[in-house]
Amino acid sequence: MREKIAADLKTAMKAGERAKVDALRLINAALKDKDIEARGAGKTLSGDDELALLQKMIKSRQESLEIYEKAGREDLAGKERGEIAVISAYLPQQLSEAEVAEAVKSAIAETGAASIKDMGKVVASLKAKYTGRMDFGKASAAVKAALSG
Repeated sequence: MREKIAADLKTAMKAGERAKVDALRLINAALKDKDIEARGAGKTLSGDDELALLQKMIKSRQESLEIYEKAGREDLAGKERGEIAVISAYLPQQLSEAEVAEAVKSAIAETGAASIKDMGKVVASLKAKYTGRMDFGKASAAVKAALSG
């Protein structure tokens, strides 16, 4: 993934796509920060860690987007939308709501979860299989609904 980001950065710079260059540099900076943090802990960054970081970046931008839209700052909202689009291009295809519901059902069955106390096991199972492919905030809500009702 990093090679693709580096190649896309060079292409965007040559094409003069300023917004894309800025977004790709943000991704590179975040990945380098995470590398340094992991190295300090004596670990290396896995592919799942990179995908989780990209998801976190998108979530942050979506929150900012909502704030800018409420404040009527369309210029800043447009910038956030552009960054979300660039970052999303490096994530695998997201699961649909029906696929998320099916994944939750199978994770509950696999872990043998019976009550809300088992929610952590189910979410951990989902994260192991679907990192980068689903919004775990929404997935957690689906797991909670399935286990409580």
